[in-house]
Amino acid sequence: MADPKDKLLLDAAYEWEKNSPNRVYMTQPLGDGKVVDYTWAETMNEARRMAAHLRSLDLPEHSHIALISKNCAHFVMCDLAIWMAGHAAIALYPTLNADTVEYILDHSDSRLVFIGKLDDWDDLKLGIPDSLPKIALPLAPKTDFDKWDDIIARNEPITDSPSPPGEQLALMCYTSGSTGRPKGVMHSFASASIPAQGFGRELEITTDDRILSYLPLAHVMERATVECASFYTGTHIYFADSLNTFLQDLHRARPTLFISVPRLWLKFQLGVFQKFPEKKLDRLLKIPLIGHIVRKKIVEGLGLGDVRIAGSGSAPLPADLIEWYDRLGLHIIEGYGMSEDFAYSHMSTPQKRKPGYVGVAWSDVQTRVSDGGEIQLKSPGDMVGYYKAPEMTAECYTEDGFFKTGDRGEYSPEGLLRITGRTKELFKTSKGKYVAPVPIENLLNCNSNIELSC
Repeated sequence: MADPKDKLLLDAAYEWEKNSPNRVYMTQPLGDGKVVDYTWAETMNEARRMAAHLRSLDLPEHSHIALISKNCAHFVMCDLAIWMAGHAAIALYPTLNADTVEYILDHSDSRLVFIGKLDDWDDLKLGIPDSLPKIALPLAPKTDFDKWDDIIARNEPITDSPSPPGEQLALMCYTSGSTGRPKGVMHSFASASIPAQGFGRELEITTDDRILSYLPLAHVMERATVECASFYTGTHIYFADSLNTFLQDLHRARPTLFISVPRLWLKFQLGVFQKFPEKKLDRLLKIPLIGHIVRKKIVEGLGLGDVRIAGSGSAPLPADLIEWYDRLGLHIIEGYGMSEDFAYSHMSTPQKRKPGYVGVAWSDVQTRVSDGGEIQLKSPGDMVGYYKAPEMTAECYTEDGFFKTGDRGEYSPEGLLRITGRTKELFKTSKGKYVAPVPIENLLNCNSNIELSC
């Protein structure tokens, strides 16, 4: 593989701007069935104009700039503008409460915040200091903040194409904080670029592919596999408008790549069962000619008729759910990764997949299971460290440089990894038996009525 420093994230974007300026890169819904397409030229033009504005603010070198927004085209433009201006991007989940927003903005030393498409602005805004400069994206709630469109109208695009060194900080992903205060996971341009290239290479993603972006871009999986990977693959990104329009958004995109989580795969199945009772569907699928027609009708109805790669992450899929989708012709592959390795660790393939297993290690990832059963790995996506927590960072690595995931696991003879629990979460029942809660939690999390269990 070529040295990633030859083509980091921005370098890849510049190539599309130069060589395919009129190719549509992103499609953004505006509501009421209306959409707007952004070509590479239009995307980079807006990002360059915003970069000019950010430079004019005379912020300290390599400042941290926050972004709070649901997925949208201007989220990607923000990242590009922040990077071209020489700063680092700090994305916050749009569903955070005000206290957590306030904590992250303070902890990250953010100098400015972009406000984008949000559902709970009245609550969330209470966590944003009045003193922090703010810029409203085109789909943001109504505010008196300086507006993106006004800023790009009064600024000329920068004419240079800066290429930050690989070791420079590109972004921070804040962990969800379900077990304490969120941690700021720092990633350099190199640790974000190598995995982004790897996803495209290993999965053979091309400009002919389409993907719907709806899982939070503040989460490392969507940031890495959708946004950052698209800088190398040129994949056409469609964005979802809302939960109410999700099926409509899927049908508009007709994705060839579809990445989801167990809860949504289960929700799809339950939706099918409402139209086709389970026993009746089972009988129909067994009839050769009719079964083919029914399969096609179901998959087309879900908007997944063109999908060639269906993926799932965040938790293992139940074996019976995988087998059910197999019968429909959707062979779901699973992956394993985390914020600390930029989601670049393991992935199953159509040739190497097994229910209950999260796949094999990527070709450039070293992995092992310690004597205590812990999964340890070295990934090109390994983080720079936790922000303001050097001691915690040091504790996460072995003496020979392997990251201690905190997950317990085992490998099959074929090299497939199975997650068996957490190293520090065993508890003892009243009968003296040790139990790993993770498998139980994974089953609970597959219930469409449960958001999180721990």
